[in-house]
Amino acid sequence: MSRNEGNKPIGLAIVGCGKIGRIRGGFAGDYPGIEWLGLCDIDEKLGRMLAEDTKADFFTTDYKELLARPEVNAAIIATEEHEHVAPILAAVERGHDLFIEKPLATNARDSAKVLQAIEEGGIDAVVGYTNRFRRKFLVVKEKLRTAQIGQITSVTTRAFMNRLGPIATVLKTEDRAALTPMVVSGTHSLDISMWFMEGKTPVEVYARDVDLALGASYGMKDATFGIFTFDDGTMWSMNINWALPENWPASVYTLEIGIVGTEGAITIDDTHRDLVMAGDHGQAAGYTPEMKRKVEFLASYPPGDIAFGQLWGPMREETAAWFARVHSGLETPHATAADGHRNLIMTMAMDLSAKRGVALRLPLDLDEFDA
Repeated sequence: MSRNEGNKPIGLAIVGCGKIGRIRGGFAGDYPGIEWLGLCDIDEKLGRMLAEDTKADFFTTDYKELLARPEVNAAIIATEEHEHVAPILAAVERGHDLFIEKPLATNARDSAKVLQAIEEGGIDAVVGYTNRFRRKFLVVKEKLRTAQIGQITSVTTRAFMNRLGPIATVLKTEDRAALTPMVVSGTHSLDISMWFMEGKTPVEVYARDVDLALGASYGMKDATFGIFTFDDGTMWSMNINWALPENWPASVYTLEIGIVGTEGAITIDDTHRDLVMAGDHGQAAGYTPEMKRKVEFLASYPPGDIAFGQLWGPMREETAAWFARVHSGLETPHATAADGHRNLIMTMAMDLSAKRGVALRLPLDLDEFDA
């Protein structure tokens, strides 16, 4: 049954006109249910460029002004990660449906505050975890949802990343200690794994980390490996290393997941080694780092790939599905605000366990993260 009776015309506000805001803004221009589009960015030149490209109805450098417009009933929060809290709370106060780029916040207490506001306000809020809209993961979710391998007993998740991404991220901030592999990037593979294990509650985590490659030059960790135990005895090994060399052929991620149940098993090869380009003419469309590599795993850029001047792939499907969710009440597999908060807490718990070198019982009190 639809959440709404009939279709709801969308008055969309996009707060943040950078790379992701530009992508989602472009999709907004193609969706017939959006009848009004307003944009905001503190970089006026950047924002007005997107406003012109999308033929937006309104632009401002003040998110409060945008979110207070009478036309607005839905908002995408696509600012820098550490600037999410204020515009989210302003949108919640106005009762807008929300699409929030992960995370809700960059610390546990702010994340809990945002989640509480969303839940108390009865806001339909989702968080951007694009993997949920990839065909292979949707197929696996359906097999698990219908118990095709029985009860899940153990899961392994391994993510490898080219170091170009984290280096670019760390150069934007002085707060490098907070930019850990788990919190920034491992959250994506964590979310998809927890989605597969929906209904299970983690009760303990033990993790270790290493910083021998990126620590000296960039002040951040190379990798975090951890083991979660769940309330029903299920075990999950969650590992990420984002310090692979610059000539590693993947644009961003390679991911492998193994799921074992009481009546079967599923393995997922998301390493992109099935589509390889070798040559002397640069990168796959959609991803152009300064360093040119001779070999590229095509389709390894998570949002999708550029073809015929447009981005095609899971981010398009994720965005269009959210528009339909708001417009017509479509039930969608988006991560909820509660999922987003849980993901942050679990990644931070892994980092805290690695820092202390001991297993931690879950859930943790927020004071543990403050300390």
